Amino acid sequence: MSVIALARWQFAILTVIHFFFVPLTLGMTVFLAILETLYVRTRDETYKKMVQFWSKVFLINFALGVVSGIVQEFQFGMNWSEYSRFMGDIFGAPLAIEALLAFYLESTFIGVWVFGWEKLSPKLHAAMMWLVAIGSNLSALWILIANSFMQEPVGFVLRNGRVEMVDFFALIKNPNVWVQFPHVLSAGMTTAGFVVLGLSAALLLKGRGDEWVLRSFKASAIYGLVGVLLVTWVGHSQAQHMVQQQPMKMAAAEAHWETENPAAYTIFAIADPASRRNAVSIRIPGFLSLLSYDRFSGEVKGINELQATYERKYGPDNYIPPVNFMFYSFHLMVLAGMLMPVLAIYALYLHHKEQVAEKRWFLKWLVWGISLPFIASTTGWLVTEVGRQPWIVLGLQKVQDAVSPAVSVGEAAFSLFALTLVYVLITGVGIYLVLRHLDAGEPSSVGAGY
Repeated sequence: MSVIALARWQFAILTVIHFFFVPLTLGMTVFLAILETLYVRTRDETYKKMVQFWSKVFLINFALGVVSGIVQEFQFGMNWSEYSRFMGDIFGAPLAIEALLAFYLESTFIGVWVFGWEKLSPKLHAAMMWLVAIGSNLSALWILIANSFMQEPVGFVLRNGRVEMVDFFALIKNPNVWVQFPHVLSAGMTTAGFVVLGLSAALLLKGRGDEWVLRSFKASAIYGLVGVLLVTWVGHSQAQHMVQQQPMKMAAAEAHWETENPAAYTIFAIADPASRRNAVSIRIPGFLSLLSYDRFSGEVKGINELQATYERKYGPDNYIPPVNFMFYSFHLMVLAGMLMPVLAIYALYLHHKEQVAEKRWFLKWLVWGISLPFIASTTGWLVTEVGRQPWIVLGLQKVQDAVSPAVSVGEAAFSLFALTLVYVLITGVGIYLVLRHLDAGEPSSVGAGY
C-alpha cells in the first residue's frame, strides 16, 4: 500500500472516530442549556435532575472529543506537509480563532459551570451553559470556514505555489459555509436527541420509570425530531448548492452518468465504472430535477459530460469519485434520516398514550437507534470528502500533491496502526464510562446543587 493510501486511511479513520464526539457535544450543550433554563423558569426539580444526569454523558463525550481532536491538527504536519505548506495561510486564521477564542470560551465556562453548582445563582449558572453552547458551536463555525475553502475556494491568490488570503471576509461569507454550518448544527441536535432518547429507553428497560427519565424520553424525542426535520430541510439546500458548485459530487452520489433534463432520481443502482454506466438501476423520472431545482424540469449534468469538461479545464486525469461508494454512502445517510423521525414520532405517541413502558420491543429499537445519527453523520462526511476526489482543495491541489514527501511507507503504516488503536481504546473507555453512569442511574452534580 502506498504512502498516499495509508495517509488517507489514517485521516479518514481518525476523523470518523473524532466526529462521533463532535455533533453530540454541539447538540448536548444546547439541550442542557434549554433544560436548565426550564428549571430556572419553573423551579421544577425534575428538570434539575435531568440536567445533572445528562451532563455526565456530555462531559465524558466532551473530554474524549478534546483528546481525539488534538491529533487531528498534528496530522497536517505528519502526513500532509505539502497540503499544510499550500494551505497554511488560509487555514491559519480560522483555526487560530477557533482555538484562541471559541474553544477557550467553551472550556473556561465548562469549568465554571461544573464547579459552580453551589457557588452561582441559578440564573447565572444557566447562563454559563448557554456560553458553553455558544462557544462550542462557534468552534464548529470556524472549523467549517476552513473546510469550506477546500470545497469552494474564495478570497485568495496563488503566489509562489501557495494560496494566500487576500480577503478574510470572503472566507466568512463563503456560500458553502452557510449551507454547511446549519447542517452541522441541526445534525448535532439530532445526535443529542437520539442519544438521550436511546439511553432513556435503556433506563426504562432497567425498570427506571422515574419522572425525570420519562420527561427526558419526551424532551429528547421532541429535540431529536426538530433536529432531524431541520437537518433534512437544510440538507436539501446544501444538495442544491452542491449541484451548482460541485456537480460531479452530486452526480456520483446519484450514480447519474448521463446529462438529463428532466433528470431521474436513482433509488437503487450497481454502477459499472469500467463502462461508465449502471449495470442495474431503479429510477424515478424527473425526481432528481425536483430535488435540484424544486421543479420537475432542469438539467442535471452527468458524470460522463463532467469528466470531459474537467479534462479540458484541468488536463487529463480521472475526475470521477468511486461511484458505488458514493451512491451507497449517500443513500445510507438518506435512509438513516428517514428512519429517525419515524422513531421520534412513535416515541412521542407512546408517551402521550402513557404506554412507553409497555412497549419493550420499541424501547430496544430506540437503544439501537442511537447508531442512526452517527451513521448519517459519518456517511455524510464521507460523501463530502470522498466526492471531491481527486482534489483535496477543489480545483487547486490534488491529493497526490498534498502528502508529505519525506514520510516512508513504514512510518505511515505504524502511525496508522498506533493511532487507530489509541482512538479505538479511548472510544471504548467512553462507552464504558457512559454505561457505568447508566447503571448507577442517579442524577448528581459535582457540587451540592443550588
